[in-house]
Order: sequence, then structure tokens, then C-alpha cells
Amino acid sequence: MTSLTRTATNLSASSTNYDTVAPISMAFALVAIVISVLILTLIISTKQLHTVSHLLTCNTCIASILYCIVQCNNYIYLLFIKWNMSDESCRWRGYFGYTSIVAVIYSYLLQAISRLFFTILSTKYRWIVSFRVHLYLIFIGWIVVFLVPLPAITTKDIYYRQGFLCWVPKRFMLHVIYTIIMYYLLPIVLIIVIYILIYKQVHSHANKNSIVLDQTKRKNLDLTVFRKIMILLSIYVLGAVPSLFYMLTNVELFYSIGIVSVSFTVMIERFLSLLIDRDIRDVLKKCLFFRTNQVTPIAPK
Repeated sequence: MTSLTRTATNLSASSTNYDTVAPISMAFALVAIVISVLILTLIISTKQLHTVSHLLTCNTCIASILYCIVQCNNYIYLLFIKWNMSDESCRWRGYFGYTSIVAVIYSYLLQAISRLFFTILSTKYRWIVSFRVHLYLIFIGWIVVFLVPLPAITTKDIYYRQGFLCWVPKRFMLHVIYTIIMYYLLPIVLIIVIYILIYKQVHSHANKNSIVLDQTKRKNLDLTVFRKIMILLSIYVLGAVPSLFYMLTNVELFYSIGIVSVSFTVMIERFLSLLIDRDIRDVLKKCLFFRTNQVTPIAPK
């Protein structure tokens, strides 16, 4: 970038008060990390939680931790490492920022695919619901996560702009459309399609005789689990709405709200995932109850 272009960029710096919004966003991110680590600890340390479903929950927790760490790193660069004006460094920060977003969204897609395996394919292919298959699924998922945001570093659309985070500027409309479709729309549409398939499969068995009653109950349970996935995903996606409004209206207030809202919804989503999952919630209650009993002094006779 020429010095003239750099000067023009500096003059058009964002009016967002990062000194206020960035620390708030980082605080929400840190809380989300703590909750995610708690969920991981409970699952790893409790044998009864060693299930395929909770394996995918761990994957979402890891994706959420990655997102929070990457965003905090981006805010640290923006607030405290202002001397780093390298376009290449900015591109890599943008790449990992987009990677962390894709990781969270696609982790929910993996959960949806898993429910599809259990509900529709497991009766014919028992092996498809095994731990090994899901480990392969997670491995392939992370390959996709790192491949999808590659345009962030293979193009020069992201460059250092004083007072801005390292995202794709709106003027590179083709790249912006790519991010919207590949990072959000495509996985969300696929999840909705899978939900419809599962819903139709469950209700197609609802009116059959009692021979398939147990199978129908299990599929209803799968549908309930899937609805929980949809609730958590909706909360996360809701955090991106202010950023979408900013892209459509160019109102700086929406941009500022968007910085805080995503980290806030990640925190809320992690907290609700702790409450919605009955197995994890029960284990947490037992841990808290056991700890309370340990510290409660014995009353003197």
C-alpha cells in the first residue's frame, strides 16, 4: 500500500470507540471461555458423558474457545499493538478471525449431520453412529473450517486500516458475498434441510402400529435434541444481526453493537448449553452438591 493510500485510510478511520466496546466484548469472551472449559472438564471427567453427542458438544466448546481467543487477540492488536501496520499480519488475523466464526457455525452442522445419522441412517448402517465415524467427521469438519476462509489470505482484499478490525472491507462486494454465503447461509440452510428431513422421518412413523413404537420414541428424542441444537445456533447467529444491519445501512452504531453482540451471544449460548443438556446439568448439580456437603460444618451436639 502506498503512503498516499495509507494516509487516506487513516483519515477514514472508524469512529467506533474501541476503548469501550472492545473490553466489554473481551469480558463476555472470557466468561464464555470459562463456561466452555467447565463443560469440557465435566464431560472428560465423567464416564457417563462419554457419548457421541457429548463428543460433538466438546467440539463446539473447542470452536467457541478458539473464537473467543482469536477475537480477544484481534482487540489486543487494535488497542495496544498499534505500531503493527503490516498488511500481511492483518490478513492472517482476518483469516483466523473468519476461521473461528466458521468453526462455531460448522460445529453445529456436524451436530445436525450426527442427528441425521442417528435418526435416518442408523437402522440400516449401525456403524455410522460409532465413535470412530464421528471422530472422522470432526476431523473432516476442521479441514473444511481451515479451507473455507482461505480467500482471506489468498487475496489482498484484507489490509491494514487504522481504527478498523482486520475484516474484508465492504467495497470488495464479491468477497463479502462469499463470506455471507459460505460462513453463514450455506451451513444454516443445510441444518434447516436436515431438520426438515428428521421431522418428516419422525412424523412418518407417528401413525404406525406399536411394533415401531420404541423406534418412534427414539426418533422423537433425536428430534428434541435437534431442536436444542437449533435453539443454540439461533442464539449464536442472532449476534451477527447488528453486523448485517451495518452492512446494509452503514450506520456506525450497528457496527459497535455487533462487536459486543457476538461475544455476548457466544457467552449466552455456552451458558444455555450447560442448562439445556440434562446429563451435563445433572453432573454439575452432583458436583456442586458434593462440594457443599464437604464444606458444610457439622453442628455441635
